[in-house]
Amino acid sequence: MRHEMYINGEWTDALSGAARTVRNPATEEGIGEVAYGGRADCERAIEAAANAFPAWSRMTPYERGAILKQAAERIRAEIEALAHLTVEESGKPLLEARGEWKVAADLFEWYAEEGKRAYGRTIPSRLKNKRMQTIRQPIGVVGVITAWNFPAYNPARAWAAALGAGCTVVGRPSEFTPRTALAIARHLHESGVPAGVVNVVIGEADPMAQAMLDRPEVRKISFTGSTRVGRMLMDGASRTFTRLSLELGGNAPVLIFPDVDVKAVAKAAVAARYRNCGQVCIAPQRFLIHGKISDAFLEEMVPHVKALRVGHGADPETHVGPLINARQRDRVEALVEEAARGGVQVLAGGARPAHLERGYFYAPTILGGVKPEMPVYSEEIFGPVMPVASFEDLDEALAIANGTEYGLSAYVWTNDLRTAVRASEGLEFGMVGVNEWSPHSTEAPFGGRKASGLGHESGQEGLEEYLETKLISYGGV
Repeated sequence: MRHEMYINGEWTDALSGAARTVRNPATEEGIGEVAYGGRADCERAIEAAANAFPAWSRMTPYERGAILKQAAERIRAEIEALAHLTVEESGKPLLEARGEWKVAADLFEWYAEEGKRAYGRTIPSRLKNKRMQTIRQPIGVVGVITAWNFPAYNPARAWAAALGAGCTVVGRPSEFTPRTALAIARHLHESGVPAGVVNVVIGEADPMAQAMLDRPEVRKISFTGSTRVGRMLMDGASRTFTRLSLELGGNAPVLIFPDVDVKAVAKAAVAARYRNCGQVCIAPQRFLIHGKISDAFLEEMVPHVKALRVGHGADPETHVGPLINARQRDRVEALVEEAARGGVQVLAGGARPAHLERGYFYAPTILGGVKPEMPVYSEEIFGPVMPVASFEDLDEALAIANGTEYGLSAYVWTNDLRTAVRASEGLEFGMVGVNEWSPHSTEAPFGGRKASGLGHESGQEGLEEYLETKLISYGGV
């Protein structure tokens, strides 16, 4: 386990010598210190990445792929230890952490192979003595700023794609979950990634982001986080024409029509909603249930929610862990209390668990009779709360679902093909799951619309985000 930053192939303390305590959100106790720097540390990492870029970009994708594939195998060999590490700093249940690391390994393997398919093309010319072709080239140094809710998955999908494309990386993980990203860096280091190709800096978010925006060597920034910060990055990107990939907030609607199996869908909805304590950008959040089945659906869900076990993520019996910090727990608590004052029914939860005196826990909560204009429905909750409203027809459901600045993911449950087609095509979201809760995978594009972001991660599209297209035209042939 490393607690230093990783810059230019070396483990190093912050230039200031500062450190920050990482806390377990289930106990509120410190679990260790990590180096905690500032702008100067980030600039040092940018310089290392810029110096390493020419050699890394000239390597064949087969050579780069061999290193990434080795890192994937090393991660798989240590899944259990890595999962416990992530549980300790994020609070999520062990089963979820284990699955997250498996996907992280898959991402490195996928882009080890996908980097070999950065194809160009030959363009037929209208002139006999002219030849045209395009080639794809790595964009350069990439800054990657990631959130705490998926501390292995978020860095892995951006780092793997950038490295597979031939870019070099400066990663800035969340200060709440830095050790997971450092563990990925260690596996890349031990797999033979050259010095400077991958760098991990930990420290103050704004100074490090400003360094990435100011330095012309950084040709792209990939950011996972809030819409508020995404807007700031868009403003700052104009300074050096920095390209952006932004995965921002979400407020996913769930449209449930009266022809479904109520019992089966209700049970599955509970598992999907409370995954990672609701701290998932694509989590189903705004439940819209047809009026014909609304009462029956709530009756089915409530017992399942009350049966969820809240506790420490390391306990194999735990279904729902803590929120990441006290600030987030207090925000969720305030949203629920405001809704209750507004006449919403609290059908389950609605308070901190009485049996857990320490930790940032909040009981899985269901709210009935919610109005779409209420903050608990219109805002991204990012916590274990399920607000439920009803609708009468498809047009009304689409109007409510699309009435938000967010556009990341949405869900439709129906057994009618016409309804499925009309609803999925009418939803203004980047990803729509029809009769499923996971409309994403390593090999498929992940991205949103409107205030939920720009660009895509994962899949073929994820590789293209880190490539420039160059036209080469030959005259007088």
